[in-house]
Amino acid sequence: MRKLNLVAMSYDKDVILNALQRTGAVEVKLHADTENTVALPAGGEELRAYLASVEAALSVLSTEVENYNKNNNIKSGLLKDGFDVSYSDFMSARDKKAETDALVARINALADEKNTLTNAVFKTQRTLAAARIYSCVNLPLNAFRDTLHTRAKLGVLPAASRDTFIEAAESLPLTAYEILASDAESTLLYVAAHKDEAEAAEAVLSDCGFTPCPFEGEKSGEEVYASLKEEAGAQLRALKANEYAMYELNAYIRPLKIYCDYLGFELEKEELSDKLRATERTFLLEAYVPEEATEAVKETLLSVTKAAYFEFGEPAEDEIPPTLMKNNAAVRNFEEITNMYSPPNYRELDPNTVMAFFYSLFLGFIMGDIGYGILMMLGGGLIWYKKRGRESGMKRLSAVFAIGGFFAVVWGVLFNSLFGLSLPFIKTVMPDAQSDMWSFAGISVPSVLVISLIIGVVQLFAGYMCRAAQEWHRGNIWDGICDGGVWALFSLGAGLAIVGFIDEANVPILAKIGGITAGASLLAAMLTAGRKAKAFGKVSKGFGAAYSVINYASDILSYARLYGLMLSGAVIAQIVSQYAVGFITGGNVLLAVLGILLMVVGHAFNLAMSLLGAYIHDARLQYVEFYGKFFEGEGELFAPLGSQHKYIYLQPSKAS
Repeated sequence: MRKLNLVAMSYDKDVILNALQRTGAVEVKLHADTENTVALPAGGEELRAYLASVEAALSVLSTEVENYNKNNNIKSGLLKDGFDVSYSDFMSARDKKAETDALVARINALADEKNTLTNAVFKTQRTLAAARIYSCVNLPLNAFRDTLHTRAKLGVLPAASRDTFIEAAESLPLTAYEILASDAESTLLYVAAHKDEAEAAEAVLSDCGFTPCPFEGEKSGEEVYASLKEEAGAQLRALKANEYAMYELNAYIRPLKIYCDYLGFELEKEELSDKLRATERTFLLEAYVPEEATEAVKETLLSVTKAAYFEFGEPAEDEIPPTLMKNNAAVRNFEEITNMYSPPNYRELDPNTVMAFFYSLFLGFIMGDIGYGILMMLGGGLIWYKKRGRESGMKRLSAVFAIGGFFAVVWGVLFNSLFGLSLPFIKTVMPDAQSDMWSFAGISVPSVLVISLIIGVVQLFAGYMCRAAQEWHRGNIWDGICDGGVWALFSLGAGLAIVGFIDEANVPILAKIGGITAGASLLAAMLTAGRKAKAFGKVSKGFGAAYSVINYASDILSYARLYGLMLSGAVIAQIVSQYAVGFITGGNVLLAVLGILLMVVGHAFNLAMSLLGAYIHDARLQYVEFYGKFFEGEGELFAPLGSQHKYIYLQPSKAS
């Protein structure tokens, strides 16, 4: 990584930042305090608010179009995020402000209109429901009015209160009533009472839950209902027209998303102002540039301005530049696994090459089946092929599973397992995970468990060698030997001792050689652990190194999970296949169909669950046991100016 130092005229700042963004290879850093310069104030509040308003309109439009498609059975889905946009189309968005503002205003107006119409429809529908029972009244509603000697009431009773009212009305000789209509919920009632008995009649009606007619005027109940029905229909038509008008704007979703991401880039430029320094007429910028991109950045800067001075140099020793990993195509897929834990920092070695091998080895070991490995390669390879156009987490994960599938096939051949069944033409190399036992120092232990522990020792050895290599790379030769090489030698001795203690291996000499090697290396670790401490610290550090043997044993036992996961998957695969084959060969058509179904569903479920467990526990072994020996992490991934987009995939500019 190189560091770019640039001084240019303030009026060229926007042009220069656009040019640096076009290279896709410049990450602006916080400029150090410089004499006779001031920090530029961070801005962007107004732009941030404007972007929020445009994104709100985009969200409304996207939601309305999606709902319209769903309600009208339109198969064409919304434009998915991550669509390709050329650099020229992206930068041309700067000229679309007036057009976008008009579009946003149109969307907001339609949204407001819809809210108004929705409320009106709700209100009208509620009123229409109340008017439905009055539709049988063909007289003007004002005909049901008081006279000189009577008081009239037109309204609705709950159906449950009808009999109560009829019974109570018998005690009111000066009150007459007529039931005009009735349904399961309510009864339309007209009541006329002599004025002397009006209060008593009203009391009875009130006790029965009587609701007076909410409508009045010269229209009949029938006409009121018809009018409301027509009004509701008109409102619904207006609402549908509003929804269609919003749907017609679906073609603007793409340019809106481009414009939002362009505004995001403009906001990023505004917000990085506080990383710059300035004089009265110039601005100063510091940035990180990958070494291989320095020439392209230089040519780009020279093409946009002559009034600038810049140079490339090495980052200072106390600086921690961002991390840009450079691995081959296969290892690159495993970077995502490391990044989920923590990206490596710029000052340490990239662990992904070694980790990728062990991750694939363990993934294949856990699956341990030819059939599952082939399915992993086919499934992972197919997804990778569909996603091959650009980098993505799904593309990398699918490649990890495909590579792990290759190792699963290799382990499957060694274990002679095809969907849990043995093949007669393949010679079994590895012991049976379910039944074979080894005598380990006189104790009967599952053979594959011992193999898992040996594999773990090999990875711990690799971890300590990575620790040594990292220290040597930094020029700390003695630290590399003491903190890495000595413990790697201890791991070698432990591994030899484990093999020597296996009676079936019949190499007891390895137990002695391994024990001596481990003991000597442990003594060396104890004597050198306190080399940087003073006085009593030299002794305490030595005992601490001896105590580390307990942690080391715990680390080795952690690899027993490889055996546990592998065994569970193998047992399920064997049971599924044995039952399925029995059904298929039983001579019954229905049982044969059931057997095929069991084979497909059973193995699909077992593959999915085994993959999930393998993915999680494999990563755990890398993070805790392997990386715990040397990995520092806490790095920041290289993030070039203008590289983060919410909606689009910005294609690299072909122009330098």
